[in-house]
Amino acid sequence: MERGSSKHSARVDQEMKQEVLGTVQGVAGGRAEEWKMAEPSGEDQPEVTRTVEAEAANDLSRFGRYIGRSALPGDRDALRRSAEALEAPDDILADLRALPDDVVFHTVTEIWAALGRGSAERRP
Repeated sequence: MERGSSKHSARVDQEMKQEVLGTVQGVAGGRAEEWKMAEPSGEDQPEVTRTVEAEAANDLSRFGRYIGRSALPGDRDALRRSAEALEAPDDILADLRALPDDVVFHTVTEIWAALGRGSAERRP
């Protein structure tokens, strides 16, 4: 005796099996239908993926590791003390010594921009 679905026809069973095939077998892109995929940006819209170049992002990330949260907002001396407590390398400490003395920085990106290495504007 062959057991089959008593609720659907063989054709509907096959269609339902095909719908979940990507999820069951792990085929790439199996979960999204073509009509669910994101459309590219229009001519009058900004690019969807705006990323910082990999090397610049790594430099900023490395720099930010040595700026403690408790130091922000802070001036040059507070940032330097925080970096020394976190055992920052000499090049990071030299960068912090090069900052202007009378400016209070609120974010790492503001510090990075003050060093002339990037923009302080926030990226989506």
